[in-house]
This record gives sequence, C-alpha cells and structure tokens, in this order.
Amino acid sequence: MTAAAGLKRLVIIIAAATAAAVLALVTLSFAIPASAVRDAVAREIHTVTGLDPVLSGDVAVSLFPSGRVTFHNVLLSSDRSGDPGLVADELTAHLRYFPLLSGRIEVSDVSLVRPTITVTVGPDGGSNWSGLISSLARALEPDPNRTASFSEIGIHQGVVVVRSNYGGAVVTDRLDEVDFQLAWPSISRSFGATGRFVWHDQPVETSFALSDFLAALTGEKSGVKMRLSSAPLKVTFDGGASDQASLKLDGMLSVESPSLREALRWADARQLPFGGFGRFALRAQSSMADGIVSMSGVNVELDGNVAEGAITVSTDRHTIQGTLAADALDLTPYVSGIHLLAEHDRNWDQLPLGVDGFDNVNLDLRLSAANVKISNAQLGRTAVAANIRNGKLDVTIGESQAFGGVAKGSFGLARDDAGVTVVSHVQFVEVDLEKCLSQVFGIRKLEGRGSLALNVEGSGSSVLAVTNTLAGTANLTAHDGALAGINVEQLLRRLERRPLSGNGDFRSGRTPFDKFTLNLKIDQGQVAVEDMHVEGPAVRVAVAGQVSVPTRDLDLKGVATLMSSASASEFDLPFVVQGQWDDPIMLPDAQSLIRRSGAAAPLLDAIKAHNAGAAVRSVIDKLMAAPAVTNTPAPAQ
Repeated sequence: MTAAAGLKRLVIIIAAATAAAVLALVTLSFAIPASAVRDAVAREIHTVTGLDPVLSGDVAVSLFPSGRVTFHNVLLSSDRSGDPGLVADELTAHLRYFPLLSGRIEVSDVSLVRPTITVTVGPDGGSNWSGLISSLARALEPDPNRTASFSEIGIHQGVVVVRSNYGGAVVTDRLDEVDFQLAWPSISRSFGATGRFVWHDQPVETSFALSDFLAALTGEKSGVKMRLSSAPLKVTFDGGASDQASLKLDGMLSVESPSLREALRWADARQLPFGGFGRFALRAQSSMADGIVSMSGVNVELDGNVAEGAITVSTDRHTIQGTLAADALDLTPYVSGIHLLAEHDRNWDQLPLGVDGFDNVNLDLRLSAANVKISNAQLGRTAVAANIRNGKLDVTIGESQAFGGVAKGSFGLARDDAGVTVVSHVQFVEVDLEKCLSQVFGIRKLEGRGSLALNVEGSGSSVLAVTNTLAGTANLTAHDGALAGINVEQLLRRLERRPLSGNGDFRSGRTPFDKFTLNLKIDQGQVAVEDMHVEGPAVRVAVAGQVSVPTRDLDLKGVATLMSSASASEFDLPFVVQGQWDDPIMLPDAQSLIRRSGAAAPLLDAIKAHNAGAAVRSVIDKLMAAPAVTNTPAPAQ
C-alpha cells in the first residue's frame, strides 16, 4: 500500500470517529434528561465545595458542540448553618467530553456570573464557608474509587461581602467587580487564584498560590505566595503557612506605597494630621500569628528617611511597637503641616487644629539617629520616643547633642473638649544660643552660651485659641555673649554728651555682656517679665513689663546704666519698648534727657512755674546757636 493510500485511510478513520462523536453528542442531548444533568451537577458541586446548591431557576443544557449546563438564580448555602454563602445570576458547569460519550456527567470547571458571595465570620473564627475547607480536603485525598471532580472555578462580575464579629460589633466590608479564576489541578498539589476586584473605589490586581493545597487545608505547613497591587499600595509575601492551633505565616514581607498618607486613608479612611507620610517602602522577615505581626531585619523608608530595626504590629489592638536606628533623619515634612502664623500674615493661625488621626491607634516607637534635621534646626546624635495612647501623642527626647550642648524634654498633643491641648517641657543646656534660638525659635538677637528651659501648656481649637490659654514659665541664663543689633554703650555715651541730640540709628552693632538672665511667667497668654537683667563690662540693663502672646505686642520698661561714665555718677537712662514683636519701638525717657540738658532744664522749671514763654524762647536760642569754632571739645550741654 502506497503512502498516499495510507494517509487517505487515516483521514477516513479520523473523520468517521469525529462523525461518531458528534452523532453521539447530538443523540445524548436528546437522551439525557435535563433533570438528570441538574441533579448530577448539584451532587458534584456539593461533593467539591461542601455547599448545598439550590438550582431553582431555568436550566439550559447544551451537549454540542461542547457540553455545558447553565443554571439561573442559583443559591449555595452551608448545610451546617443554612446561611447563604453564594447567590448568582448564572452558574455554568462545563462537562468533560469523553465521559459524556459513555453517558456519565462529570464537571470539568464551573463559572459563576454576577455572584454575591457572603462570608460571615463569627466570634470563634468559624464562618459559613467552613464546610468548604473540609470538603475540599476530602476531595483532594487520594482515593482510587473516586472519580475525578472539577478543580476550577471562575468568578465574573461578582461581589464579595465580608461580615466579621469583633467583640459584639459587626464590621462589614465589600469587594466589587470581582473577577477571579481559582484552580487546584488534580495532577498537582498546588492551588492558585488570580484576578482583580475593586475596593474603596480602587482596582486591585492580586494573585495567591499554595504549593501544597491539601497540607494547607489540613493545617500542615505549605508554601505561600501572595501579591496585591493597587495604585495606593503594593504588598507581596513569600513564605510558608500552617494552621494547627491557629493560623501562622512566616516569610518575607514587602510593602510599597507612593504615599503612606493616601494608602492609610484608602485602607480605613484615616486622615493623618500635619504633614509628611509620603513615599513608603518596607521589607522584613515576618511572622504572623494570632493577630500579631512580628518583623525582624526591618528595612523601612519613609519620606526619604531610611532606618533599620524591628517592629511588632497587633491588628486586634491596633498597636505598633518598634525600635529603629538611622544614620540621618529629616523630620521637617512632619512639622511642615503645622502652621503657627496665618498665610501672608503676622497674626496667629485661626484654622481648626485636628488630631483625629490619632484615634484608635496605639504607638510605641523608639528611634535613634546620628543626625536629625527639624526644619532649620540641626541636631547631633538623638534618641527619641514617640507614644500614642487614647488619642494623645507624646514625644520624648531622651538626650540630644544639640548646638554644642545638650537638648532634652517632651512634647504632648491631645484632643479635648476645647479642641487640642498642647504641653511642652524642653531644656537646652550649655548650648550655642545664637544657633539654638535662631534655628528653633527664629530669634537672632542673642549670642553666647547658656541654658534655656521652657515649660508651657495651652488648649484651644486653633493656634490663636491656644495662645489665649497659654500658661507656664520660661527661663534663660547666658554668659560671655552679646546682644546683637544694638550698641547700648554707644547710645548711652552719645546721649550722655548731648541728651537732646536725638537717638540716631541705634539698631546696629553689639552690646557685650558677662551675664544675661531672663525669667518669665505666663498666665492666660500674658507674659510677665519677672526678671530680666544684663550685666556687661560697660553697661547694665534691667527690664520689666508685660508681653501679650495673642496680640504679639510688647509693653516693657527698663533702665540702661553706663557704668564707665566720665562724670562722677553713673549715667542712668530709663526707656520703654512697645509695639509688635516683629518691629518694636524703643524710646528713651524724654524727661530724663531734658533734665540732663543744660539748655532745656529751665524749660521744665518754667512749666512748673507756669511761665514757659520766655523759657521756651531761651531754650530754642541756645539749641539753634552755632557752636563756636575751637580746637577743644565743646562742653556737654
């Protein structure tokens, strides 16, 4: 027989077999009752899933060109609780081809169209889907007498509703537009699920795989790989899982987000206060059990800051504990959202203060860094503890190498009926005051070394409201420094020689001092200057008065003394300081200067004697007279 004849015979045999199969399927489509198909599919669904299907709607059976059965208005419920686990518009079961030829109904895979899947988790951790796990475990156990069951389920345009009971409170969550493909191939021990869903208006792509599906269902250890990807957050996990006494996972956890602030808002509608919390990345070896996630070898990045250490998260108590260390930290982003002054204004900000983001979160974080930057302030080696409890934030600086000295203290922020309460206890010991005051408080008027203690608290709904309730104390001592921007000695010497010569421009130069002391007491936003004195080699200055924090103005009186006076007695000059903090006005006492003027003294006496006319003309003549030309200094007036 030639090759052509053999090929022709093979084609005829294949065509005959195909025609026989088609004829058989067509015959079966009429021979097999729809009720028998429905009952067979229902039995197999129950065998695989452990759920009782209620197939009350219309049934469409098609055995050609491929076998499939479509049920409408399908309900699946647990035979244990009767709680409906799934309601679908359509359930389509695809039938295996070759068993059909022998008259057997075997399902190869199932597709659900527009299902609503409800998962109800009770206080004991059990759910209305618990029967599914035991049924799948039985179906996957080796049994030579059992025929193969379907091992693929497709979900299209579905909705998943999860109801959890925590301490008597029912929490409901929802996934929309669920499209998933689940497969546990009979020729392998693995399980895989891939697909997408929409949660909180964000599409999420996800995949999940178990290397040993049967081991996982029976509580034994199995390899686990999980990936979740969305615009706000990406999470991957690669490790193992077991479920003996409780579910436990161990493996490498990786989390990334372009904005941690937006990711938290997306996850639970939490709005963090203030600023920062942008780009975030975390990678750690993680162990998860009983609602506690323990992470070691943590490498975390937030807003460009990189740190290493260990973190523990308790999902039940919403608690985060950790110890982290970094080479350098820039905390500027987190204080940038705090606006003390109104925009384009010199007044305190009146926008509402909010710390709602601290609710339902407990934080206990220990952080150390070799260098720390906070806005314009540069600190050396620093240890910080941040604690959040019951909506209150406490930040404690154990000890910081700052401005050539040491900084330590605490800062507290809590919500109350008035809005927020702010508490600050800060100490700077033997620091460079020029750097400290300029970088921390924006004050550039004091040089030298010294110590500063600030203990204040206040409450209110805005920064302005807080300033109206501010109370506490402030103390500053300095030595071997200078007052910048004013030369008190030069001013006093000029006024000593010519009391009525005018102030001139005295806002320049320096006033050296040996000792500087400032003690303030604050009550309801009003600052009482209890003691302020400057002791220098040539001058002494003493100041007292009031400062208003809410209105940001000064009302001070003082006396400046020139100690190295050419006259027999010291030259004392009373003065006042008034006006706004940003641009105060300092005025010497006019009567004191007039009394020291030889030309103007008769004016005061004449005013007292009510005969000022002639005296005024005499004073004017003397002040306007041209000085005589001489080689010797003119005598003081």
